[in-house]
Amino acid sequence: MQNLYILLVLVGAFAIYSLIMWLNQKRILKTLNQEEFIVGYRKAQLIDVREPNEYEAGHILGARNIPMTQMKMRLKEIRPDKPVYLYCQSGIRSGRAAQMLYRKGYKDLYHLKGGFKQWGGKIKKKA
Repeated sequence: MQNLYILLVLVGAFAIYSLIMWLNQKRILKTLNQEEFIVGYRKAQLIDVREPNEYEAGHILGARNIPMTQMKMRLKEIRPDKPVYLYCQSGIRSGRAAQMLYRKGYKDLYHLKGGFKQWGGKIKKKA
């Protein structure tokens, strides 16, 4: 019975942590639908945070690939004075990338609702 209480406390703590992270993400990051994303990304830095093999399989035309796993090492490639438009496959990694960028001083952050799998615009693929 004691193990059940411990498990319930751990599940509750995880749920509270997840809720806090979700609320924080909503505060620092603006989620855009495809039409809103298209309007703004041409005047911003468009970053694909997926892994290189995902990027090469198809990416939004004009996007740079800076995988989430390399983001800390490649921060100098992203200007803090310009808007940053992020996307990944579904929206989860781009949200985490935005939280990391926000902690490093980036404030003008946006991401694509539903990620690349919801994208219907122009794409580029490696041959």
